[in-house]
Amino acid sequence: MSKYSIPRRSISEAIYQKANPSGDPFRIKKLKSRDDFKLFYTSIGLYLGEGDKRNKHNVKLVNSEPYIVRIFLRFLREICGVNERKIRASLNIFNDVDLQRAVDFWVKSIGIKREQLTGVIVRESRGGTYKNKSKYGTLSIYVSNIKLKNILISWCNDFINI
Repeated sequence: MSKYSIPRRSISEAIYQKANPSGDPFRIKKLKSRDDFKLFYTSIGLYLGEGDKRNKHNVKLVNSEPYIVRIFLRFLREICGVNERKIRASLNIFNDVDLQRAVDFWVKSIGIKREQLTGVIVRESRGGTYKNKSKYGTLSIYVSNIKLKNILISWCNDFINI
């Protein structure tokens, strides 16, 4: 390979290509309309506030408000062009919350299929004195893709440095 100047792939590039033989499972949209820019910058702000920036593989946002999750889902679908099959969710609730009601609530209110809800974490409730207890827990919406994560982090850094 060196003799013919053929570049070598890294192990991570080879693994990524094996996991995505048809290419990237997303297609970034070129922003044109005012609505595109509004959705883009709103979602970057949401990600900066509520997104998981530590995990280097997942684009992940966690919130207890369905409208926040729906905005981020629109961003993933419309701006990032993420394949619907790649979008996943996980639910985090306390043991004094009705699990089936919580699952039904999130599936209905954000418009995902039940199969996309891949995990539920049930934590022991300590009672507490908080006034606005989450009746349906918090939902994590995520896409596992290191390239998309790097693009999103780059957009966040650009936004911060405006």
